[in-house]
Amino acid sequence: MEHEILLDIQHVSKSFGLTRALKDVSFQVRKGEVRGIIGENGSGKSTVSNIIAGVYSKDEGKILLAGKELNTTTVVEAEANGIALIVQEIGTIGDISVASNIFLGNEKRFGSKGIISYRKMNREAEKALELIGIQTIYPEEKADSYNLEERKIIEIAKAFYTHPQLLIVDETANALSSHGRSILYTVIEEVKKYGGTVLFITHDLEELVKICDSVTILRDGVYIDTCHGEDMVINELKVKMVGREMSDHYYRSDSEGSRGEQAVMSLQNIFTSVLKNISLELHEGEILGIGGLSDCRMHELGRLMFGLDQPYSGKIALNGKAQKLQNPVKAIKCGIGYVSKNRDTEAVILQDSVKNNVCLCSLDKISRMGFAALSKENAFADKWIDKLKVKVNSRGEYVASLSGGNKQKVVLAKWLGRGSGILILDCPTRGIDIGVKEAIYHLMEELKAQGTAILLISEELPELIGMSDRVLIMKDGQIVCETMRGPEVTESLLIKEMI
Repeated sequence: MEHEILLDIQHVSKSFGLTRALKDVSFQVRKGEVRGIIGENGSGKSTVSNIIAGVYSKDEGKILLAGKELNTTTVVEAEANGIALIVQEIGTIGDISVASNIFLGNEKRFGSKGIISYRKMNREAEKALELIGIQTIYPEEKADSYNLEERKIIEIAKAFYTHPQLLIVDETANALSSHGRSILYTVIEEVKKYGGTVLFITHDLEELVKICDSVTILRDGVYIDTCHGEDMVINELKVKMVGREMSDHYYRSDSEGSRGEQAVMSLQNIFTSVLKNISLELHEGEILGIGGLSDCRMHELGRLMFGLDQPYSGKIALNGKAQKLQNPVKAIKCGIGYVSKNRDTEAVILQDSVKNNVCLCSLDKISRMGFAALSKENAFADKWIDKLKVKVNSRGEYVASLSGGNKQKVVLAKWLGRGSGILILDCPTRGIDIGVKEAIYHLMEELKAQGTAILLISEELPELIGMSDRVLIMKDGQIVCETMRGPEVTESLLIKEMI
């Protein structure tokens, strides 16, 4: 079995309008193999997986599954062929129950004389969740009553329940805590044990080397290479991904922190339902890192500082003056920008143009008497598309068609165009490739030099240590530790404070 080919991609091409997403791509994957697929944003990774899973149709080429030609046109057809896809972003429907999400498209199995037995469906959904060790998600509850990670776990349960011969995991680990990743890795191992095959798409090369038996590299929609076992050397994979040598040092080269004298934003004794006695100062020209375990409430802190959540006691001050941030509109007027970790649902409008997304928060600046001239909007959007090097066919292209890294550049362009002096970056490099990640780190250094105050919330300790002037560690809604930038700050030191 170990040499038997399960998936055979032959000369597959795909275009979206003028964008050639895949160009004559061919590779094979064996049964019982965990195959990584890597590449920069826009390399074609998700496109090839979506074609296999029936989300997109191919323009040219052939796909064989277990020796038979695969011509799926829907996800339901793909599932009938033993293919399960866990998508990159949210893949559940919020307004229906967990059970209905798990058996979406397969409700008839619980029907009799045209009537669906939701009691039977709920019981079977409970079994599906128990298969991956989950007892805290309830089948009858609506999916939108759960957070992003829990909704991803519902998708994992759905995929594993079908006992797929081919499981496609598209950057799912980005949305998961260490516990969630453990569940995902266990599922991957179980699929491999019964002889199934896994396609594992990720930007995390350390994770890839740990999980995968082999890796296929795509660049600009073209197949570059496939490496196996000991040939999966991280630095060599980076070069193949981007087509050039990559520095080992993404992060700042200075060993000591620096900041301006002026505290541009301060919190004093803040309490909410989940935050407890939070006090901090963010200075001009400072990158203040916030870290902790996934449930430490650091993401809620970012929401509060942008006016999305409200404190029930405590004080917020901007440039030394007390300020009440009743909502995000007030925060924006006060010069605060916010990059949410939930990019597709909170940071961009997917079904709108790049131009409208970039201009959205600056319409008051580029309009006169309530009207914005089209020429001004176009010039404004073009300026920031060019500055951030957003890969688009035109400013009118919908954001939904962009890669994760280019979506993130659109988000940053929106706030930089606004001239925000305070930037709250919540997991800004989640789900983006090493090239865009490096560009964002360089941008952060430039903004710091210009006096911008940056709050960096991150679940990645190397990122926090590498980019921050100070790091605050949170636990159970409280700040429990403060460390200054320096060579003595290590991951193990911060982990001790987290747990």
